[in-house]
Amino acid sequence: MRKTSHHSRVPRYLINFLLIAFSLHTVAGVMAGEKDSVDLTDVWVNTADSLLIEATVAFKKAKGVDERSRALAGAVLALARPPISESDWDEIEPVLAKLAEGDDAIAARALYLQARMYQVHLSIPDYGKAEELFREVARRWPASHWAQLGFTKLGLVKLFALPEPTDAGGRLQEVVALLGDIQEPTLRRDLQLQIGWAGMFYERPLDEVLPHLIAADAVPGMMGITPEDLKIQIGELSFRAGHLEQAKRYFEEFLTVYPSNTRKFNVQQQLLKVLAALGEAEAVP
Repeated sequence: MRKTSHHSRVPRYLINFLLIAFSLHTVAGVMAGEKDSVDLTDVWVNTADSLLIEATVAFKKAKGVDERSRALAGAVLALARPPISESDWDEIEPVLAKLAEGDDAIAARALYLQARMYQVHLSIPDYGKAEELFREVARRWPASHWAQLGFTKLGLVKLFALPEPTDAGGRLQEVVALLGDIQEPTLRRDLQLQIGWAGMFYERPLDEVLPHLIAADAVPGMMGITPEDLKIQIGELSFRAGHLEQAKRYFEEFLTVYPSNTRKFNVQQQLLKVLAALGEAEAVP
């Protein structure tokens, strides 16, 4: 018997990140801005804002919506009410599979959502099936938003949700390779942030971790961590790695950009340690 659930097995801090940054609300937000969804705009906007009652009312009131768009919207609304029961699955998954047989934007979205069902809506996720479907999105609609979003989700699974690797470095490199297929800056940022965190989780060398965190910091608007938290993290890891000038730059940037932050004193103390170390380093012949 198929067992369904509302999330996969990932570390606690990543569960929060997934729910905030990589949810159906993100999908609905993208759809709200697409021209062929104009008659369902209120549905997508309300779903993105977690206003599911309002979204359902708007769905029922929507007029002149073609059958495929209405079917996709109905599936999105159903998936927005986890946990998904077995009977829910048996109703939703075939609808998405049928829609995915088409050759239009709706088909791409449906195939992406079908992959997500196998990834996160089963108590024992079928990651192999999810990856197969994500890669099919990329094959049929290369460089599309949905293909790139799928690769981002696939990266998260490979980093955290699969059994712990015997070769963490190899797994990280496999996910780094996915970045070549992700051109949207915000999606690259999100995955690079997770690659950096995974590197720390698996105790990889700091020089392997830092470039990903620095790349993520360069693109604003991230979720799951505040920009000030990330700057402190980069500063501290840079200090530990012996990159004193880099640590100094990030601590000074924190103090300049966030002068009223409650951690100002702690960062000032860290900066003093960096400056002292720089002085000692300069004294060495």
